[in-house]
Amino acid sequence: MYLLKTNIIKRVCYELGLTYKQLGEAIGYSESAIKNAGVGEASEPMKKAIELYKETLNLRAKLDKSEAFKNNLKNFLED
Repeated sequence: MYLLKTNIIKRVCYELGLTYKQLGEAIGYSESAIKNAGVGEASEPMKKAIELYKETLNLRAKLDKSEAFKNNLKNFLED
């Protein structure tokens, strides 16, 4: 668990259930670049890309919830 706390690549892949290849595709890096960062240190641009990717996932989840709420409210008011 220590590595999951210190290495952003390993931690994010674990948290999101992604492979290095999937994370790389999501943030625009090659699988080999992600693997290298997984055993070493991620660059600042890579860290920022990961941060923005996680923020995007959070915002999409919030948007989905608000859309569901809107639809439920609309259905309630129509009844």
